[in-house]
Amino acid sequence: MTKLHSEFRKEYLSSSLDEKSIDADPMKQFSLWFEDAIRADIEEPNAMVLSTCDLEGNVSARVVLLKGFEKIGFKFFTNYESHKGVQLSANPKAALTFFWHAIERQVRIEGKVTRINRKESEAYFNNRPADSRISACVSPQSRVIPDRLFLESLREGFMIDVKNQPLQCPEHWGGYLLRPARIEFWQGRAHRLHDRIQYVRTGKKWKMERLAP
Repeated sequence: MTKLHSEFRKEYLSSSLDEKSIDADPMKQFSLWFEDAIRADIEEPNAMVLSTCDLEGNVSARVVLLKGFEKIGFKFFTNYESHKGVQLSANPKAALTFFWHAIERQVRIEGKVTRINRKESEAYFNNRPADSRISACVSPQSRVIPDRLFLESLREGFMIDVKNQPLQCPEHWGGYLLRPARIEFWQGRAHRLHDRIQYVRTGKKWKMERLAP
């Protein structure tokens, strides 16, 4: 077993988090922290780990990009036939994790996922760069392919077929909305006595609780 050196451990000293200073609405609090991450010049502050699980309990995780958030939840887009799409069809519950190391913060979000309406998916698709739209059309995401050349051949063939025609959003591609049932804000503190404040949805309201680190 490879042992990690002690210098990989660091103390977290930059900030604190308490019930008196945090917003009663976790979505507003997330917005405040997200703006802090932007101001800290964190590269891709919208990068998040999306964790999904099938009906047999097999868990998968990958990094995707948050593409919007509002009062009701968090949005991301992907191929509905991908591995995560298949798992979400079978078990529409998921978790999101943001880790902003530079400001010593983490946010964990759990909830139910639903597809967003087709009109919104198409609107977002049409605003993507052309190369990204082409890739969404041609890639059999998560499926086994023989080699890189196979993928590039799919792209070249697609370009010949569509020529100068406008690209249409594929039926197998679109957005999801995660409606949170639980959100936890983690602020690194000295001596590993970190601050952890969680919100749990109870009906239409949120219950705030402090967790031990």
